[in-house]
Amino acid sequence: MSDYDPTDFVDNDFQERKMPATVAAGGGFSQRAPTREEVDSRVVEAQQKLVELKRAQEDLERERATLEETRRRQMEFQNGRQELIESLTRGLGLLEEAEFNARRDAEQMAKALADLRDALSKMQAIHETTWTKDNFNVELTRALTTIENARMEWNSARLKFPLLAGGRTPGDEGGGLETASAQAAPFGSRSFGQWCKLGLALTWPVALAVLLAVGAVLALFVRR
Repeated sequence: MSDYDPTDFVDNDFQERKMPATVAAGGGFSQRAPTREEVDSRVVEAQQKLVELKRAQEDLERERATLEETRRRQMEFQNGRQELIESLTRGLGLLEEAEFNARRDAEQMAKALADLRDALSKMQAIHETTWTKDNFNVELTRALTTIENARMEWNSARLKFPLLAGGRTPGDEGGGLETASAQAAPFGSRSFGQWCKLGLALTWPVALAVLLAVGAVLALFVRR
C-alpha cells in the first residue's frame, strides 16, 4: 500500500478564502447582507408587534380607567356614608331635643288652657244679681277671690307664653325692631304726671267697683 495522502497537497488557507460567506456543512450564521424579501418580512413582523403592543396598551388604559372609576366610586361611597352618618346623627339629636321641648311646651300649654278655661268658667258663673242681703259679704269675698285667682292664672300664662303678652308671633320675621321701638317709645317719653294719669285711667274701674261694694255694705248696715 502506498503512503501517499491526497490531503498533503491541499492548501487549507486557499480553500477557506475560496469558501462563500455562508457557513459550511456544519451550519451557523450567514454573514451575507439581507435580501429585500427578508427586510420586508422583518418590517411586517415589526409592524405586527407594534399593533399588538398598541392593542395591549389600549387594554391597559381601559383597565386603568376602570380601576380609577372604581376607586372614585369607593371614595364617594366612603365619604358620603361618613358625611350622612354624621349629619343624621346630629339631626336626630336636634330633632329629639326639639321634640322633647315641643312635647313639654305642648303639655304646659294644654295645662294653661285648662286652667284658663276653668278660670273663665268660674268668672262667668258669678251672678251678682242673685246675691241677697244675707249672703252678700260671703258672695262678694268669694267673687273677689275668684277674680284674684283668675288674675294669677292669667299672669302666669302671660309669663309662660309671650304670645299672650303681645310678643312676636311665629312668622313675624320682619318689623320686629320697629314694632318693639314703636311700643317702647310712648312709655319712655312720658312724664311723671302722665304716668299718674295713665295709672288712674287703668285702675279707676277697680277702684269704682271697690267703692260700690263698700257703699253697698254700708247701705245694708244702715238699713239694719
